Amino acid sequence: MAREKKVEHYDVVIIGGGPGGLSAAIYTGRARLKTILIEKALVGGLATYTNEIANYPGFPDEPKGETITNLMKKQAENMGVDFKLTAVKSVDLMGDEKVVETFRNKYIAKTVIIATGGRPRVTGGLNEEDFLFDKGISFCATCDAAANTDKHVVVIGSGDAAIEEGMFLTKFAKKVTVSVMHDEGIMDCNEIAKNAALSNPKMEFVWNSVVHSFEGDSYLDTVVLKNVKTEELIPVSCDNCFEFIGYIPNTELFEGQVTLTDRKYVPVNEKKETNIPGVFAVGDVTDKWLKQIATAVGDGAIAGTAAEKHIAEEEIFNDKIMQSDKLGLIYLYNAIDQDSREFLGNIENIESRFKDELVVNRVDIYKSTGIADKLGIERFPSIVLTKNGEVVENHTILCCETITEAIQKLN
Repeated sequence: MAREKKVEHYDVVIIGGGPGGLSAAIYTGRARLKTILIEKALVGGLATYTNEIANYPGFPDEPKGETITNLMKKQAENMGVDFKLTAVKSVDLMGDEKVVETFRNKYIAKTVIIATGGRPRVTGGLNEEDFLFDKGISFCATCDAAANTDKHVVVIGSGDAAIEEGMFLTKFAKKVTVSVMHDEGIMDCNEIAKNAALSNPKMEFVWNSVVHSFEGDSYLDTVVLKNVKTEELIPVSCDNCFEFIGYIPNTELFEGQVTLTDRKYVPVNEKKETNIPGVFAVGDVTDKWLKQIATAVGDGAIAGTAAEKHIAEEEIFNDKIMQSDKLGLIYLYNAIDQDSREFLGNIENIESRFKDELVVNRVDIYKSTGIADKLGIERFPSIVLTKNGEVVENHTILCCETITEAIQKLN
């Protein structure tokens, strides 16, 4: 007999505990929203595997990624955020109430923040898992380049990311050997990057090659390449290996509900909103140019604030804007627009005239168009009239006589 799942209600459910999710949790927790962060593996995400971080603001001593994310987790806990270490099995995000299910629990939330990140595509070479992250295989030149000063590194891949990151590594490393699976002179990157790489004296290329295996005692010291035409094995002694052969966003859970790009990333707007109201996405799972701890933290701050605003607007919309006790007049205006401000005086006169029969709400859309979006209003200023909790008409050409006559007809 299946065990009945425990049902818990939250304002915010955050799926994923990397820097983006942790940052969002800090913001929603501080806003006193009931928040839970669900992480299936290790709180901190891929950042915890980064040995030294030299470019995160405020940490000049190059701490481990784990040091930074542990501080984030502690800060979120201090804000009252709950943490649950388990995998999410399914989600239903389409309704006003979002449902997130784990093996034992069902979480019902007003908003969901997707922070599931992604995973680097790996070569599948022999012994690869023995050297991932801190043991010789890296995936971020920006993160780990400085630690490879005066060392020999191997780069796997020839796309734009591989060649551009390889060029960046030459600023630190004494030598960068690039494994390219194509014939000599053929790469997958743009021509400008290709020509710059070929003329860089620190870069060497092993053409027609793929990874066969990774070798070393407790730390990587050799990448064994294989010629795809002759099958000759080519051992390359090195200090580190960087793999730039693609990135896989963790979005399988959301397919069919959240809109995804052709590469399975989540497209978001400036507020980190997805196509589903009340669902946000942050960090490496989103379709973005730069994937760094600093950018993920910024995403989280935006999404956390946007989630707070969404919940507040939902409550206002349901409880005040769409009230059914009396006729309703909603004035949607932009506070920085002079005509909008001037018409506020007319709204006050209308409110005074029909004070016993009319509920007036003034909505400034300057910082957020959330309520206007719910009403389907795109032009401002506008007036929307409601009756019995339903929109009955709207006016974009504002005239006191016209509005007054419309209210009298609805009475």
